[in-house]
Amino acid sequence: MDKVKEIVSEINNGNPKPIYFLMGEEPYYIDRISQYIANNVLTEDEKGFNQMVLYGKDTSVDEVVANAKRFPMMAQYQVVIVKEAQHLSRTIESLVPYAENPQPTTILVLCYKYKKLDKRKKLYKTIKKSGELFESKKLYENQVADWIRRTLAGKKYKISPKSCVMLVEFLGTDLSKISNELDKLTLIVPVTTEITPELIEEHIGISKDFNNFELKKAIGERNVKKASRIIDYFAQNPKDNPFVVTITLLNTFFTQLLQYHGLNDHSPGNVAKILGVNPYFVNEYVVAAKNYPMKRVSGIISSLRTLDLKGKGVGASNMAQADLLKELLYEIV
Repeated sequence: MDKVKEIVSEINNGNPKPIYFLMGEEPYYIDRISQYIANNVLTEDEKGFNQMVLYGKDTSVDEVVANAKRFPMMAQYQVVIVKEAQHLSRTIESLVPYAENPQPTTILVLCYKYKKLDKRKKLYKTIKKSGELFESKKLYENQVADWIRRTLAGKKYKISPKSCVMLVEFLGTDLSKISNELDKLTLIVPVTTEITPELIEEHIGISKDFNNFELKKAIGERNVKKASRIIDYFAQNPKDNPFVVTITLLNTFFTQLLQYHGLNDHSPGNVAKILGVNPYFVNEYVVAAKNYPMKRVSGIISSLRTLDLKGKGVGASNMAQADLLKELLYEIV
């Protein structure tokens, strides 16, 4: 993320801002920036007297300001990090007077997770002038695979498209969780290696043959035997393969397939762009479109919605996951 690199570069060049207000839905970048400041602004000797961590639950804006106004001891800066600052949301606007005239020898970092400042209010406008406002936005599911590729490329690793899909499908869009698993892989796997489904199965524990990605592919090909084997595996391992994840992924797939049917230009580049998928997977939609005409796809989407409600206990008197999965396969294939 360019903004993160810009912040890191400023700190490395000895030009930190007096206030870093880190906010937004994605905690990963908020944690990374605050950790970078904590690790790199002061030397280990300076940290004892000049670096403190406060927690939003246990402090107040007045206490934060009082600490921020202190002078550093035998160091150029003092660093004050406020974690869980979102707990101060009711009184956060009272930070305005300090933000208008911040202590130049203090670096105040506020980690305001899962919330944002109101752009219409004074604090937002003031910090924009005197400090750094950083909004960490949640990535959409179709952006996460690219994030994984870029993260690994920075460490001199490659990853296959299927491996990316396996990680996103199993770990979701939680960048912190994905980053932890990638760190494990890069500790074990030699540099310049391509991360394959086999390596992910071996070191992270995601099955390369029995997962939602393979189920989607089998259903698209109308390979009933393979789809049935995967469904049976899911039924035996419900904790690792929640029904809600399977139904969501298939609903997305058939919605995209409906879009595919409506396209005039079926060239791989256009299909990848319109559907928001990696060009590597375009052929899956070509195959599925031959097996499922447009009218059939509409009916499947309707059936998936009904099954989604049953999975949530609506009108199904708590059906077992195994029964839901069997009905799912019956309705589609």
